Amino acid sequence: MASIKDVARHANVSISTVSHVVNRTRFVSDKARTDVEAAIRALDYVPSAVARSLKSNTTKTLGMLIPNCSNPYFAEIVRSVEDHCFASGYTLILCNTDDEPRRQSVYLQVLAEKRVDGLIIISTGEASDLHDLLQGLTTPTVLLDREVTHVHCDLVETAHLQGGQMATEHLVALGHRRIACIGGPADLSPSAQRIQGWRNALAAAALADDLLWHSDFSSQGGFNAMQEILQSGHRPSAVFVCNDLMGIGALSAAHEAGLRIPQDLSVIGFDDIELARFTSPPLTTIVQPKQRIGQLAVDMLLERIQGGRLDAKQMLLQPELVVRASTSPP
Repeated sequence: MASIKDVARHANVSISTVSHVVNRTRFVSDKARTDVEAAIRALDYVPSAVARSLKSNTTKTLGMLIPNCSNPYFAEIVRSVEDHCFASGYTLILCNTDDEPRRQSVYLQVLAEKRVDGLIIISTGEASDLHDLLQGLTTPTVLLDREVTHVHCDLVETAHLQGGQMATEHLVALGHRRIACIGGPADLSPSAQRIQGWRNALAAAALADDLLWHSDFSSQGGFNAMQEILQSGHRPSAVFVCNDLMGIGALSAAHEAGLRIPQDLSVIGFDDIELARFTSPPLTTIVQPKQRIGQLAVDMLLERIQGGRLDAKQMLLQPELVVRASTSPP
């Protein structure tokens, strides 16, 4: 592989002249520039990204942490972030923490050492050292989807409480009076907020909120929770499931039990992942604007990187209800 010395020798110029042409850091005569560019093409020279980052104090690279790469919701967010990064001239390093707080801590340190220009983080719960790690970072950071208490950085999330309330109000409006909830992990703020939205809607309709189950935001977790609901002896007429992946598992458990959806049981999810349109029947759900979330995260990060903005911003996006065939009057 050709080096910068080879290019300088081929073009009969100094190494510093090649560097100025490559990095556009100083005026170079037209002849010297033409000779250097011809040498670069002839030798297939590729400038060192590390050297250029040291020179410019920027790597044109962003890092992103997600809790679970097998969850389609996170995959759709990543796609939006990556598309917007690429369009803005940045590359993206993606790390999957697999819902392990220790792995999250290690990846945060690794990305900081790699001198990424900015970080986008969907946190893995409230790990004990996450607050301290984020407070100690000098890298511009945007949190997505999940708040971390007492951390001064940008945040983009959907109004989870309003979404949970919207889902439950839809079921109440259809005439349901026994509405269960399958929530996510109790220590995750989106789950807690969606459950609170469910409680608020039931309270407004003077209905009991005693049918709550927790699971782990996976399809298997939704399947297991729905089985527990159906075996509890207090079968509801409708279930609000706090994400679509659990909703898909819940539908499967209901079918396995011989229930017709929605005639015997209405089910509504949260997220509107692409798969939600293709379940049997298609899943009624609460839409998170995933494309917009990814775009805003990158835009807010670039504001800090390129413009030096210091004050933290919080963007709260409104969810929407999309009604499909998994809900009906009881």
